[in-house]
Amino acid sequence: QVQLVESGGGLVQPGGSLRLSCAASRSIGSNNAMGWFRQAPGKQRELVAIFTHDGDINYADSVKGRVSISRDSAKKTVNLQMNSLKSEDTAVYYCYATFFGRAYWGQGTQVTISS
Repeated sequence: QVQLVESGGGLVQPGGSLRLSCAASRSIGSNNAMGWFRQAPGKQRELVAIFTHDGDINYADSVKGRVSISRDSAKKTVNLQMNSLKSEDTAVYYCYATFFGRAYWGQGTQVTISS
C-alpha cells in the first residue's frame, strides 16, 4: 500500500495564507497523478489542483490565481500553497495520488477560514 500523510491544515483568517503538504511513503514521479481535493459539509468532493498523468497542472476555477501546487520528488511530497483565502475555502482537504493504476487518498486535513 501507499500511505499519504497530510500536514499544514488549521485555522486562518480571511485573506491569509496556508501551505499544505502531503508526504508519500513511496517514490513519486511524473507518471504519478498527484493533487488535492476538498470536501465541504453537505457538498461533493471537488478537485482543487492536480498534476495529471500527462504532466499538466489543472486548477479549479474557484482557486485559480490563489493556489499553487508543487511537488518534490526527493522529499516525496506534494504541496499546496494557498493565498488570499476565503471562507468558501473552508473544507477538509485530501491528498490524492495514483500508483500503478490504483488511487490512494490521505486521511484529510481540516482547513477553516474564519474571523
